[in-house]
Formats: sequence, structure tokens, C-alpha cells
Amino acid sequence: MPRPMEDIRVLDLTWVLAGPFASMILADLGAEVVKVERPPNGDISRTTGPYQNGWSGYFFSINRGKKSISIDLRSGDGKELFLKLVEKADVVIENFTPGTMARLGLGYDILSARNPRVIMASVSGFGQTGPYSDRPALDIVVQAMGGMMSITGEAGGGPVRPGASYGDLTAGLFATIGVLTALHERERSGRGQAIDISMLDCQLAVMENSIMRYFVTGEAPGPLGTRHPSATPFQAFPTADGHIVVALAFGEENQWNLLCAMLGVPELIDDARFETGPKRTRNHADLEPILNVAFKKRTTHEWYADLLEAGIPCGPVNTVPDVVGDEQVRFRESIKEVTHPVAGTIPIADTPIRLSRSETGIQGPPPSMGEDTAGVLSSWLGMSEAEVAELESAHVVATSGGPDLSRIT
Repeated sequence: MPRPMEDIRVLDLTWVLAGPFASMILADLGAEVVKVERPPNGDISRTTGPYQNGWSGYFFSINRGKKSISIDLRSGDGKELFLKLVEKADVVIENFTPGTMARLGLGYDILSARNPRVIMASVSGFGQTGPYSDRPALDIVVQAMGGMMSITGEAGGGPVRPGASYGDLTAGLFATIGVLTALHERERSGRGQAIDISMLDCQLAVMENSIMRYFVTGEAPGPLGTRHPSATPFQAFPTADGHIVVALAFGEENQWNLLCAMLGVPELIDDARFETGPKRTRNHADLEPILNVAFKKRTTHEWYADLLEAGIPCGPVNTVPDVVGDEQVRFRESIKEVTHPVAGTIPIADTPIRLSRSETGIQGPPPSMGEDTAGVLSSWLGMSEAEVAELESAHVVATSGGPDLSRIT
């Protein structure tokens, strides 16, 4: 099957996570994503462990299916070469601190002058405007400043960073949505445009109902552990050998009655403190210890089987080994083995986007540093081997290279 974005060319100036995650999604959808890396080391995430055969597993998982060219954008010839590539590109993605592209002489005004149809997506900590715009930011910084850490963790505890880099990942997702939106709009207008993605803005957008609840109630939301602020029971409970999540649907009191019977606590059904969802939420401090004791009497597997049969929404709290071996994950082939000639084979998560008439998914392994320089300059710009060799001898481009990992591994 054809890939839905196989006619789209992307110049990827991004590094580490937020930007590379966005361009990775575009690559999974079929776009030709060309990672533009600065010689001699390129993306700093190439030196981020753990390693397999000297290759960064971190870089491997975020840059699969891309190509790599190495250009020194600090040189006049390097900038001109990049601008020639921009003339053939549909999208440019960067996640430098705001102002960096302008200082390089590669701001959107320069790029659009060379190619009015080009779309430029910029991902930064705080956006291209505002009093914080020139401040650098990493994932944990925007999670902290965006409020996410203040609502994560156990009640009464300190701030907790979630186990995944949601500050980066949500920015990458919104950047991808922005690119797809701009490509669609270009079909009408014939013109590209600039996309400004702020990691802080993205954190606000995914705070779900916390911001709304603050304005409605006047109370600052805090951490609740695994509980839901408006539904009870809607959390993880300890079992004899692990934990299970139970999530009763809003207004489904018949499910509450059934759960009480299954747990061996039928007296709770007629307890006025727990007769409705809102009352259970208000009185959760009284209810939770009772449910904890009941759930600890059986194993996670036993509860899961019986609760599923009863139609009560539930699921085991899986470890990473549990989830990658789950039969549903295996059936949908959500984990794919990707093989690189040096790194070897590493199983990684495939794209979750499945289309009925178009192929999506990992296109191949990540690129070695500069391995596609000659090929891209030939296919995009028609350069000969001799012309590429001349650029390499002048240190404008590199056709191979990469970080020396011996000193850090």
C-alpha cells in the first residue's frame, strides 16, 4: 500500500526529543525526513545511553526511518546549500532556542523568500514570543512550570515527574498536528507558513480538567495518586501480588452494587456515605481503606478475570516487560524489531496510527551520521559525486562521522 505522506520532503534540524519525536511521526507516515546534523557529532542524543554495539538506543528509538546529512550551517557555503535544499522541501522543523535560526541567517523570512510554499515548524520551551521566549527549557522544566508536577504523585507528597517525558512528547505531537494542518491549508492557499509550538502551552493544553476545576471551584488541584477527582472508585488497588485498576463509569450505580458484592462487602451498597459517585468521592478517605483490604484477598489475575466477566472496566498495572509481552500488543504487532547493520536488532514501539488504505509504520533503522549526504544532494539537487567530494574537502559537508563514544561508555 502507498504511504500517505510519501510525496512530502522534510528537512529536520531537530535534536534530542521534542522535535525528533515530531519528525519521527512524519517519517512513520511516509515522509522523506532528512535529518540535518552539524559535523562532526550531530544530534547530542547519539551519545545518550543505553548503548548496543556502541549505538545509542535512545537515538535509535526516536530517529528510525530517517536519513542523515551533515552540513556546517555556520559557513556561508553551508547556509547556501541548505537554502537550496529548502527550495525542494515541503517542511522544515527546528527546536532551537528562539532566535537561533535568525542568527544563522535562516529565519522563516529567509526560507519563505526562497520557497513560498515551505512550512517551518519551530518547537521551543516557551514559544517565539513573550517574556520567557529566549529562555532554554527541558522537559522537566515545562512540566514543573506548566503545573503537571503539582498534580502528579500521592496526596500530601511532593511534586513528581511522570515516568515519561510529557513536556517533550506533547510538544512533538502538537508540532506534527501543526505541520499536517499547514499542509492541508497550503492546498487552498498555495503558501506555506510558520508554526510556533511552545512546550509550556502544550502542558496547559493537556492538563485536562485541572485548569477548569480551578476556575470553577476556586481551589488549586493537588496530587491524588491514581484517583480521579470526580469519579470513585477510579484508581489502582493493591492485590495479593500486585495492583489492579478499577474505573467505574459515571452514573453506573449498578456497577457499584455488583462490585461491592464481588468484593464481599455488600454492606457498602446501602451505606449512605457511598450510595452515589459524588458521595463516594467526597468520602473516599473512608471508602478506600475498606476496598484496599478487600482487593488484597486475591491475585491481580483472579480479580481481572472475574471483573472482566462482570463487565466492570479494569486492568492490571503492568510493568514494561508485562506490556510488551501482552497478547493484545503482540496481536497488533505494536512492537517492531528494527535492525541496523552496526547496532543490531532493537525492538521498539511502532506508530499507533493505522489506516485502512495506506501503509504506516517504521520505515527502517536510524541513520548513521551523514550517511545520506551524497544521496540526498544527488536526488534533491542533482549534484554529482565530484561536486559532493569538493564540498566535503572544503568541510562544508560530511558523508560520514559521528561521536566518539569510547570516552563515555
